[in-house]
Amino acid sequence: MQLNAPQAIFVNRHDAGRQLAVKLLGYRGEGVVVLAIPNGGVPIALEVASALGKVDFDLVVSRKIPVPLNPEAGFGAVADDGTVIFNEEILKKIGLSREQAEHEVARVKVEIQRRSILYKGSRPLVSVSGKTVIIVDDGLASGYTMAAAAESVRHRRAQKILVAVPVASAAAAGQVKQYADGLVTCAVANLYKFYISDFYEQWHDVSDNEVLRSLAQWRTQRLGDRLLWQRKKDGVS
Repeated sequence: MQLNAPQAIFVNRHDAGRQLAVKLLGYRGEGVVVLAIPNGGVPIALEVASALGKVDFDLVVSRKIPVPLNPEAGFGAVADDGTVIFNEEILKKIGLSREQAEHEVARVKVEIQRRSILYKGSRPLVSVSGKTVIIVDDGLASGYTMAAAAESVRHRRAQKILVAVPVASAAAAGQVKQYADGLVTCAVANLYKFYISDFYEQWHDVSDNEVLRSLAQWRTQRLGDRLLWQRKKDGVS
């Protein structure tokens, strides 16, 4: 769907995830890995992973590098393996030196480490080597956070990387295609000012507790699936 004006096409993130999952059903049962970018991408990715069935689900923590004194704006992104992608155009525009930029990167890495420990603890990363990986977020504004995530997954030797988001700006859609093997989205908006929240009827910042609840829900769901499979294997109705 091509949009030329803001339009609330999703009720909330769960609805967006269900709509997005429909476009990904061709990957059902392929042994796919679904990775969510926290925090906002987690409820959407959970819907996608649930719809696709026997897939692995995990997080890839990627964060915007905020512009000093204007944290809503960013000049790139950092992923949890240390991958950094700069928006060179913004860097030149705001006049940050490379040393200043690296200082901001270091601050973001501290926050990424905090989130990684909180969400994953000592659990090892899900293996993506040789697999199809679907990276999910709640939307693409600039695309740099997703680009850093995709590049970090590439370093982990994924066979194929798909970016899947409910909505993307036209500029961001072009940006991430440089780093992924495909883009799946419900809508692309060609707007001068693009805000992901404009496309949701209900929007809020997803908390750390919501992320932890989603991860617990997934583990419970997978345990139930395994028990059901074992019962069928043993011939127990």
